[in-house]
Amino acid sequence: MVVAGEMDSNVTELEDFWNILQDMDPVWTTTVLLVPCVVLLTAGSFYLYSFIMGLLSKMSVRNKVVVLTDALSGLGKECAGVFHRGGARLILCGKNWEKLEELADELASASDPTVTFPSKLVLLDFGDMDSMPEVTSEILECYGCLDVLIFNSGMKVKAPAQSVSLEMDKLLMDNNYFGPATLAKGLLPSMISRRTGHLLLVSSIQGRISVPFRTAYAASKHAVQAFFDCLRAEVEEYGISVSTINTTFISGSASSSSSSTEASRSIWSLLYTKKPLGVSPDEAATEIVRTLSSRRKEVVVAPSLPKAALYARSFFPDLFFAVVAAGVKSAAAAENM
Repeated sequence: MVVAGEMDSNVTELEDFWNILQDMDPVWTTTVLLVPCVVLLTAGSFYLYSFIMGLLSKMSVRNKVVVLTDALSGLGKECAGVFHRGGARLILCGKNWEKLEELADELASASDPTVTFPSKLVLLDFGDMDSMPEVTSEILECYGCLDVLIFNSGMKVKAPAQSVSLEMDKLLMDNNYFGPATLAKGLLPSMISRRTGHLLLVSSIQGRISVPFRTAYAASKHAVQAFFDCLRAEVEEYGISVSTINTTFISGSASSSSSSTEASRSIWSLLYTKKPLGVSPDEAATEIVRTLSSRRKEVVVAPSLPKAALYARSFFPDLFFAVVAAGVKSAAAAENM
């Protein structure tokens, strides 16, 4: 009897609700009924889109020859794992042969050899420009061609301009500009002959704006950004894609070299701090896979504040430069206290 009473109560509530809907204005009735449907359809569309993009991302590297210029950094190891599991034919580059072998063994032991490929290894040091012709030949000998070339290596220096030697300036330019540019030019003929390929540069947001006390680093990043922007237009007719991903900071990048100074204690630390504005290796790797799949030309991975600085530099340069100067003065004042 209690169950029957509850059912009668529920039926009565439904009837009352329906009567209320009938008494309401037709516009309101339509709104009440449509809003939940719209929400469900929107959520379903986003889920379906994410599912499809996930499938496409996995397919984007399967059986492709993928070169990582720094497989030993935090980002490099993350990408190596993602691409290896995705069925890519990996060519892992780095400065240390023993560590490259360890990484290759780790990838092999953590995967099914029937659906993955053993990694090829190539020693690569952009600081040694004389070795670049040999490196180019070794990469091409691995599979005879390549599909994806990811430039994820880099070198950092943070210090006042007057304290950075010319030798350090040249070393930065070799690692961040001349090395990647030379390797790209050496491997491009193979891509052009096959009329396919994708070059992806993982760079810093300082390829777009400059933060004080990083003159040499920002200069090298501006140079390599400009090189790949020009290259994009030149190789489009051959079916070759060029993408750049600019980030604030990728945590866990052990390969980078840094010379720090207390002068960095300023409002500019908000634009280049490791936390909370940095990007984790897995987040960066996910964006790389997504960019390879979508073939987007330019991606900025940064919180709202650094992005606002980009727009300020373009549309309000006087304000931007005033903030830069204020940040330097603030840092100097803090150092003297």
